[in-house]
Amino acid sequence: MPITSSENILRVLSAFNPWWSTGSIPQHFRKGFKRFAWSEVQKYLHHPDIRRAVVLTGARRVGKTTILYQTVDDLLQKRIDPRRILFVSLDHPMLKLSNMSEILGCFRQNIYGDDDVYYLFDEVQYADDWDRWIKTIYDTQGQARIVATGSTSPVLAEKAAESGVGRWIVLKVPTLSFFEYCELLQAKERPVLPPDIRPTGLSGIDRREMSEIFVKLSGLQKHFHRYLLVGGFPELVLSSDDYLAQQVMRDDVVDKVLKRDIPSLFNIRNVAELEKIFIYLCLYSSNIISVDAISKELGGVSRTTVENYLRYLESANLIYRSDPVALTGKKILKSRSKIYIADAAIRNAILMKSDILADSEEMGIMAETAVFKHLASFYYKNLTRVGYYRDGQKGKEIDIVVDFPGGKILVEVKYRDDPAIAGNDAIKVMADRAVASIVVTKNENDYGIQPLPGGKSLVKIPAYAFLYLLGNAEKHGHQGA
Repeated sequence: MPITSSENILRVLSAFNPWWSTGSIPQHFRKGFKRFAWSEVQKYLHHPDIRRAVVLTGARRVGKTTILYQTVDDLLQKRIDPRRILFVSLDHPMLKLSNMSEILGCFRQNIYGDDDVYYLFDEVQYADDWDRWIKTIYDTQGQARIVATGSTSPVLAEKAAESGVGRWIVLKVPTLSFFEYCELLQAKERPVLPPDIRPTGLSGIDRREMSEIFVKLSGLQKHFHRYLLVGGFPELVLSSDDYLAQQVMRDDVVDKVLKRDIPSLFNIRNVAELEKIFIYLCLYSSNIISVDAISKELGGVSRTTVENYLRYLESANLIYRSDPVALTGKKILKSRSKIYIADAAIRNAILMKSDILADSEEMGIMAETAVFKHLASFYYKNLTRVGYYRDGQKGKEIDIVVDFPGGKILVEVKYRDDPAIAGNDAIKVMADRAVASIVVTKNENDYGIQPLPGGKSLVKIPAYAFLYLLGNAEKHGHQGA
């Protein structure tokens, strides 16, 4: 019997789809907590007028597969015939050796032959012809609905541009936001906030109302430190062993991506070089990165190799790239990127620095990384760039600039005991060119509004409060922070 015989494929598919025989999904698959991304999937999956396949992308262990299983559970709760629901993990060794034609043919011949199927494909990048088959299903099965996951976002976006125009949409699933982290833990300190409260709106309220908000939020600060250490990976967040959680992060989130996923997808032979570059980026996260400096540091690795590896790491959702944003109208001649590790906890797991909570410089890097990740994740669906500002002549810099059609938001991260902003700091000088200017601080009492010339103001918000308020805005569907 051939390895990829219909009998063997059917055996694997039946194991992945126990609801065909039981009518329900095992409890440990569906989990109780639902990420914001789950709601986004349902919006497209059940939209009455707009039909789109959905492709979810994100790092390992952020919950993409769980979203698929929760979708299965929701469909079963809606009394959908279990045979109409097909879950396929294309990362399975047997299915990697099969092609999509064999897999789908086996399903249609043995389980369900009509077109009104819910197709749930996990890790689609392991099927060479996945994009063609999604296109084929979309075009020939008018009642079919498709949700897929993948771990290499630019690769998926490229395929979407080629075959998926008008057929599917790519949704990013970042690591847990701080708001989601607190929801997952059911933190008893979570405050009840009005739906219209968001960071940029604080400049329009009085001191008393602002104080009430920050008193409500103050209990979350103790959770913020662990969030920075353990990060936004749901399974690890729920672990009571933080040391083991970091080890799992190194093994599953980092090592498997660096040593297996990226090399197999991009045909990399020298894995050691890729690992060295990633460790270098961990050391210098939140800094402007010079390709030439990396090349020199790594013993003369070529510029092209470094640039390719940076692209691969971004593709695997291990890093974010922050590019310069102009505030003065002058053309940016040199576009050197800042690099952020996708989650501060990944960096901690790699560097393994002891007593990191007592290291003010390290805490500052982690806080800036978290703020950038939250803003990049919040705005990625809009026509918005999230980058940084730097005056090449004067060397003045603003950590994060949100550049959207309605204006710019300036964000400076001052995660330290003295968050004072000097009169000539760039965020003050450039405030008249922005719709909002925010200083993200460390301590719970470092909040308030500082009026600036020209009717503008500077809003100070503690980091944990800024991130939680951003999550509150996302929960209630706000398009801006």
